[in-house]
Amino acid sequence: MRLFTFAIAAAAALLVGQLAGSGAMAQSTTLKPSESIWKPAPTPPGGVAWQVLESAQEDKTAAKAGALKPLYPAAVKALAGKRVKINGYMLPLGKGASQSHFVLLAYPPDCPFHLNPGPQQFIEVKVSSAVPMNYDVRTIEGTLELAGSDGAGVFYKISDGKEM
Repeated sequence: MRLFTFAIAAAAALLVGQLAGSGAMAQSTTLKPSESIWKPAPTPPGGVAWQVLESAQEDKTAAKAGALKPLYPAAVKALAGKRVKINGYMLPLGKGASQSHFVLLAYPPDCPFHLNPGPQQFIEVKVSSAVPMNYDVRTIEGTLELAGSDGAGVFYKISDGKEM
């Protein structure tokens, strides 16, 4: 199993090296998921960086009781209830060519190094008009809710969302 894991990591490193050498690693909103496995989706102009949301920590006391609750730093708390814009990768929650309720991921859904995103690396999104399903980088704007007080493991939600 270790040899298999090492082989996957080596292949990924080779791919990243080839992409970096070809200039394909440049950050833009036209990135395909496989073009940027090491970094979260790029920050849109005037938007929130995933690094800010990823700065939230898991409450270790709550974890001992089996709950997954957040500890938000001041930079995250300042975003509560505000309209935010963020880039990410859509993960559908239902069937269909369009989605009105989905998860926005910081990292591509096909990234072998981020298979199980932490609660700081995704946002539950509800949009007023269904968005066509695809795995390209998406820009979503909406009202950010700091969730997580229920211990269920969802730290962030966006309501009144729309694709930009």
